[in-house]
Amino acid sequence: MSRPTSTPGAPARALPRRNSTLGVGAATLVGSALEWYDFYLYGTAAALVFNRIVFVNTDATVATLAAFATFALGYFIRPLGGLIFGRLGDLLGRKRILILTLLIMGGATILMGLVPTYDQVGIWAPVILIVLRLVQGIGAGAEFGGAAIFAVENSNPRRRGLHGSWPSAGVYLGLLLASGVFAIVTQLPEDQFLAWGWRIPFLLSVVVIIVALVIRLRLAETPVFEEVAAEEHKPTPVRDAFANEKRGMLSLVLAQTPQNVVSSINLAFITAYIAGNLQLANTVGPQATTLGTAVTMICLPLFGLLSDRIGRRPVMLIGMVFSALFAFPYFWLIEGGRAPLPITIAIVLSLGIGIGAMFGPQAAYFAELFTGRSRFTGLAFSRELAGALTAGTTPLIAVALVAAAGGSTWLVSVFIIAACILGIVSVLVVGETRGRRLSATTVAELKASTGSFEN
Repeated sequence: MSRPTSTPGAPARALPRRNSTLGVGAATLVGSALEWYDFYLYGTAAALVFNRIVFVNTDATVATLAAFATFALGYFIRPLGGLIFGRLGDLLGRKRILILTLLIMGGATILMGLVPTYDQVGIWAPVILIVLRLVQGIGAGAEFGGAAIFAVENSNPRRRGLHGSWPSAGVYLGLLLASGVFAIVTQLPEDQFLAWGWRIPFLLSVVVIIVALVIRLRLAETPVFEEVAAEEHKPTPVRDAFANEKRGMLSLVLAQTPQNVVSSINLAFITAYIAGNLQLANTVGPQATTLGTAVTMICLPLFGLLSDRIGRRPVMLIGMVFSALFAFPYFWLIEGGRAPLPITIAIVLSLGIGIGAMFGPQAAYFAELFTGRSRFTGLAFSRELAGALTAGTTPLIAVALVAAAGGSTWLVSVFIIAACILGIVSVLVVGETRGRRLSATTVAELKASTGSFEN
């Protein structure tokens, strides 16, 4: 590919930068918030509602397993969404796909709030819910990847870490919103909660959809995509990604693994462990996790900014090494204290430092792994594949490891350490990516541009 040239003596033509930093930050933060608002709602409803009014069975355990099976389906279908919409994002543009995935994902969530019960329509109730869960997962499969790319491709090359952290912060904002709304409706009498109260959080997602849609419709396409799209070469993003960027895709999956494992331990497994194994109040885990989530949302931009100063690799290694070293002390605090304060300290440190450092620079780091022609495809598919392999399975693995160790958590700590080692090796092998030219269209050109801080 040839770079645009200028007449000798004339100033170089700068790429247009038509989107405001505030507009891009708001668009990507709100979209990611909606994705994880939906995610948390479904997980909570699967545990409290769907096993009682949709997946009806005389055996409560069977009903609960059926409800959580559809929860897992949402993870397993997401790589397909990443592949489909990632390809379209590389062909048609980032903005169009972000609007499309927002409508698909949000529309499915609203319809979940209108799903009839088993008593009303029989077997059609679980069928409808499963279909909506699959549609939601397909739409969500490209939401974070698209938001990350949109944020990074619109930012100053020296501020990609900071601006790329807004979609990550949106993840934790969505979790906070969902937990807050569900905490309110669960205060209703049980019969009212099961009859109509649980539907309110799902229907309220329409507010977030409207806000995100208004913001995204007002934005222009990214300058990086416009430059790549102006090339005469006809893009074949799926073929290009699997033929030329397999190393970047594998690196992303491995680098994503420790974040998925540590996050799932804190957001899914630990609450059940605290209540079931330690026999503490049901409120201890959620309260500690809520505080940890709030702290993490603040830490993410700080670690993103730090990666702009010292590089993506050192910051991500901080998170991975910390998480590995903290794997045993984490459970020592939780099991030894058996009280809200040490449990909260453990979760806040694990999320705030471990996840904050791994997740903060992630949008910039992952975007810089791929060329302009297949970035959306490679990033979205690989990230969601990692989620299907690790994020969705970690709680089940952790429960099995505790059972295998006779109630002890030492095998879970070993599991966390193993995941961190995979990520550490991946980041060390790939090397630094900060400052790569995102409009590069070959892998060799991309790597050679490291540290150039060009678009």
